[in-house]
Parts: sequence; C-alpha cells; structure tokens
Amino acid sequence: MMSELIDPVEEENFEEISSDEVDRVVSNLETLAETVESENIRAYLEDAINNIYYLVYDEEDLEDDIAEAA
Repeated sequence: MMSELIDPVEEENFEEISSDEVDRVVSNLETLAETVESENIRAYLEDAINNIYYLVYDEEDLEDDIAEAA
C-alpha cells in the first residue's frame, strides 16, 4: 500500500515531456548513430534512443510505427 502513495517530492519534480521534443531528440540521435564508426558508441546511442522514446510512448506505439513504415 505504501508504494501506491505518491511522494510529494517526486510529484514536484515531475517534468512534462512533449512527444514533439521526444521525436526531435530521437531523430537527431538516430542521425548521429548513423555517423559513428564505433559499435560501442552506436549501442549506447541506441539505448538512449529507446530510453527517450519510452518516456512518452509505449511498445504498442512502436509496433504501430513499424507497421506504418512497412
């Protein structure tokens, strides 16, 4: 039950992130990932892309995007 309560400090630090901003950042990171030679750096960038994407989207959105691209 205690885990269901929202910590007032956490609630104050909540940041609203727009899907437009996420889309822009993901696009820029994808462009950057295409330019790097290091597989390690590319892997970190892909992790960042996924983490940022899931700030506002869920897996169903990703599946929809993939289906639309096909």
